[in-house]
Amino acid sequence: MQQPKYIIEASWEVCNKVGGIYTVLSTRAKTLHDQIGDKLLFIGPDFWIERENPLFKENRRLLSAWRKQAEAEGLKIRVGRWQIPGEPIAVLVDFTPFYSEKNNIYAWAWNAYQVDSLHAYGDYDEASMFAYAAAKVTESYYRHFGLTAADNVIYQAHEWMTCLGALYLQQHVPEIATIFTTHATSIGRSIAGNNKPLYDYLWAYNGDQMAAELNMQSKHSIEKQTAAHVDCFTTVSDITATECRELLDKPVDAVLTNGFEDDFVPKAGRPFNDARRKARKAMLKVANALMGTNLGDDTIIISTGGRYEFKNKGIDMLIESLNRLRLDNHLQRDVLAFINVPAWVKCPRIDLQKRLEGKQTFNTPIGDPRITHELHNQDQDKVLSQMNWLDIQNRADEHVKLIFVPCYLDGADGIFNMHYYDLLIGGDLAIYPSYYEPWGYTPTESIAFHVPCITTDLAGFGLWVNSLHGRYSTLADGVKTVHRTDNNFVEAAEEIKDTIMQFAEMTPAQVTQIRRQAALTAHKALWQYFIENYYKAYDIALTKRNKRINSISK
Repeated sequence: MQQPKYIIEASWEVCNKVGGIYTVLSTRAKTLHDQIGDKLLFIGPDFWIERENPLFKENRRLLSAWRKQAEAEGLKIRVGRWQIPGEPIAVLVDFTPFYSEKNNIYAWAWNAYQVDSLHAYGDYDEASMFAYAAAKVTESYYRHFGLTAADNVIYQAHEWMTCLGALYLQQHVPEIATIFTTHATSIGRSIAGNNKPLYDYLWAYNGDQMAAELNMQSKHSIEKQTAAHVDCFTTVSDITATECRELLDKPVDAVLTNGFEDDFVPKAGRPFNDARRKARKAMLKVANALMGTNLGDDTIIISTGGRYEFKNKGIDMLIESLNRLRLDNHLQRDVLAFINVPAWVKCPRIDLQKRLEGKQTFNTPIGDPRITHELHNQDQDKVLSQMNWLDIQNRADEHVKLIFVPCYLDGADGIFNMHYYDLLIGGDLAIYPSYYEPWGYTPTESIAFHVPCITTDLAGFGLWVNSLHGRYSTLADGVKTVHRTDNNFVEAAEEIKDTIMQFAEMTPAQVTQIRRQAALTAHKALWQYFIENYYKAYDIALTKRNKRINSISK
């Protein structure tokens, strides 16, 4: 098996924490860096030119000769270390100078690969200029250090936002082996996000036709052409592999299952238990201050998190399930659920802040007892609208309470002032009933903190957990996988409700056992087990690269 000597990865989320791809790259980096050291390079966009990036530490002595040459070539870059485990080299590039060349770049992409940029709008231009700049940075690095085909250089482009760069290198530096990883096809996500049934009709959809219907031609085009031309086309789960085959007309060459590292989890024993107690205390304090209640530590705390994709992330199903639980007269325990999903937040609620500053208790709610922050579009917010429709008002005499936390839990939100992970550890159960989820890092993170979770078989993570057991995973396994389709919303919501009820009736010993099972499952998802999939992809890319450059030389 051929192995790379250099690996260069380009992503919009290098030193730029946006979503799941950041987690993929930042947790995998140490595993690769331990193997090839500083021959691992990450390239990301430089959004922090005028201010400090807390995820990036510039070092002007690092690769200084090349940096000066790159600057002489017109590339505006900063070189330093990504502040993550392993501290790999990161190069941040200012791509804005390439806007002046945009039309010529798009003309080249059409002539060389039939990439349709005529229908571009919104973030397409921004992403494409970054992709092009990242490729030029890679070319400069390759030439400066006199690398050749014998150095087995891999360039991995993540998501459609970096596709143009992979195509540029394919043509201009053919000695570099290219990999394109789609973490979710742009057209598949768009179909799902526009409330069209994705799975029942996946075999019948024509990707090009749907792109035209949904005004996604340019993003779909660059993604489809890159998938067809790179040396190795990959995705992150079997469910997305099916999507690629049907919508991009190209089967993937490899599935790169998403692993993670558990170094952010407190050590077992006192550190873990103290962190859990602190989290529970914080969540109960905010809830009681907001609602004027006196919920105790025996309350079942439930959470969900992720991007605000109301249908795709299953937020609508979660609210429906909790409402069914609220109306179930058999529930004998208090349930407190948090929806930790960033929305268009305006500011933390001042009235809640004032209550939290004191030590007294309250027996009446303040304002809207369902939300911790003010929103710009509070009247149109989907979470609050569904809660209004179902008459979920967090009444004192009801066992089920639901609180919307519409901000990034970055330690400075004004209410909790704790990081997401520092609160996640305090939960009893996490629920992620996704409709469209190529992988699903949020449930992986939950079980790493010994918090059992509920997911669906429309998430790559859910399918992977099922594969571990050779059947649908159950709550006793630490992960409950619910069967979900385009047409079984009610049935799936009811199953989630029943699972919460099952959890509420468990003995402390049973809960301890499923928490243990959750942690064991998380251990099986570590990068040390999943990294071999990447090396298979590297071999595929290098083998095809060899054939390609041999055909060029003849």
